[in-house]
Amino acid sequence: MIERLKAVEEKYIQLEEQSADINLINDMNEYKKVMKELKNLIPIIEKYRLYKKYAEEFSDIKEMLSSSDPDMKAMAEEEYTILNDSIANIKEELKVMLLPRDPDDDKNVIVEIRAGAGGEEAALFCNSLFRMYSMYAERKRFKSEILNANQTELGGYKEICFSIEGDGAFSRFKFESGVHRVQRVPDTESSGRIHTSTVTVAVLPEAEDIEVDLNESDLDIDTFRASGAGGQHVNKTESAIRVTHRPSGLVVECQDERSQHKNRDRAMKILRSRLYEIEREKLAASTASERKSQVGTGDRSERIRTYNYPQGRVSDHRIGLTLYKIEEILNGDCDEVIDALITADQAKRLAGNDQ
Repeated sequence: MIERLKAVEEKYIQLEEQSADINLINDMNEYKKVMKELKNLIPIIEKYRLYKKYAEEFSDIKEMLSSSDPDMKAMAEEEYTILNDSIANIKEELKVMLLPRDPDDDKNVIVEIRAGAGGEEAALFCNSLFRMYSMYAERKRFKSEILNANQTELGGYKEICFSIEGDGAFSRFKFESGVHRVQRVPDTESSGRIHTSTVTVAVLPEAEDIEVDLNESDLDIDTFRASGAGGQHVNKTESAIRVTHRPSGLVVECQDERSQHKNRDRAMKILRSRLYEIEREKLAASTASERKSQVGTGDRSERIRTYNYPQGRVSDHRIGLTLYKIEEILNGDCDEVIDALITADQAKRLAGNDQ
């Protein structure tokens, strides 16, 4: 591990020198790339340098242990224990920091939520999850924007697609893909019977143009009149867009904007991200052992979490976590769940490295 850290420090010094090069500053794309690498390495370097500082102090303390002065020796023994514990903790933190980073962690995300079993109840819970993610994004100072939505008359969503923009957005949302189950008594249920409904969530890293090369000749682009609840422009103009990617069979519709041009841009953004996710899944399948070591598979058919309203309980089935704070979580206080998932993922990957 120490050899790897030395190599990281050398890389950091090189990047620092590059960032001060006037020629690099004139190449904005390369400059951004270097500065991003530097930013990612700073926490590791700071921790490694603290480790080296403590290691030097530890060496001095060991010499003091052989002192003939009883007071000096007692003080050294106390310092020895404190430093030894500190060094052990830092080494564990550095092991986590040296785990390979997901190259998509810093990206913006596109989240797709779809109602599953449960009819209108599932559609209403789609709205609840959209609200939860939007409020969580706001807490993290991320920006969220609806890209496309199919709303029901009671205020739910058959499906809703939205973007979340912010540094590290994918790292915070990537474990949300899968089936979310809700158990509650619907307002329309006179007998007080608990209904179970499901909602499917897909979290896609937003793909940049250079990552997914879309050939216009592979696309069928149709316009149609928007439909849905509300809005004076609905059914007035053909502003809605349907993009069909023939090679993959993927179809994307966008009708939330009055502008046909804006709907087209949004549809292309969603299409690129879906195609990028397909490539990610292929890569993950080719490295199956690595994927199995992570929390969940990202499979949309995997039941990952249950929200039980009568008990006020949220249970994440992948890591055996149960919290009795459903109201807080649905109001966007999701850090405890997400942090636990990230920690569990890191622990599994560390265990895989040790084998």
